[in-house]
Amino acid sequence: MMLEVPYYWVFLGILPVIAFLYAGVGHGGASGYLALMSLFSIAPETMKPTALLLNLFVAGTAFYFYYKEGYFNKKLFLSFALASIPMAFIGGTIEVEIGVYKIILGVLLIFAILKMLNVFGRESEDIRKVKLWQGLLVGAVIGFFSGLIGIGGGIILSPVILLLHWGKMKEAAAVSALFIWVNSAAGLAGQFSNGITLNSQSFLMVALAVVGGFLGSYYGSKKMTNKGVRYMLVIVLCAASAKLILV
Repeated sequence: MMLEVPYYWVFLGILPVIAFLYAGVGHGGASGYLALMSLFSIAPETMKPTALLLNLFVAGTAFYFYYKEGYFNKKLFLSFALASIPMAFIGGTIEVEIGVYKIILGVLLIFAILKMLNVFGRESEDIRKVKLWQGLLVGAVIGFFSGLIGIGGGIILSPVILLLHWGKMKEAAAVSALFIWVNSAAGLAGQFSNGITLNSQSFLMVALAVVGGFLGSYYGSKKMTNKGVRYMLVIVLCAASAKLILV
């Protein structure tokens, strides 16, 4: 990935902000990174592995803080992860035609937009137990698309957990953070098995994302992220989704 100055520095300036906001709700931020990269017209073959690599560091940091605060539910995590990990690897081995890739990603960004707008933010006191077949099915579907598109899947999983009353908000954030990490690792392994390599600039992006992710995880595990800044991210996501689907 090589961007022309000054656009390259604009890209790098926005990246840690996205990491901050996503980590604040327990996510790795792949959908945000992919949205940003699409706005800067970066090729999908660069987007996918780079987004997954960033996920590993940011989601790992987010999980640490949410786990430390006592929000992690191991049984809830395993109910999804058992099927998602192998499916994420399989998805990572599949090459998608660019036009189809952009449409799928554009649609998935809508989940990120709704999440950032707190459409799925309501908690329920009536928590229900996840049945085995439900966890395996949801995990398998999300895991496959995680590897296929280059996301961790948390932006889809956490709304599902809240909508179906399988956990509370910060519990969903903790589970999603580790879910993102394992899916990103599996998806990246699948892509590496196909001979995909990382761009040297990816590691600078990792450093910036880690700073934003660290601050966002610390802040988000204790209180909610600033609404005004979150709405700015929604504008970026909307623009990227429209560009991917319509252009």
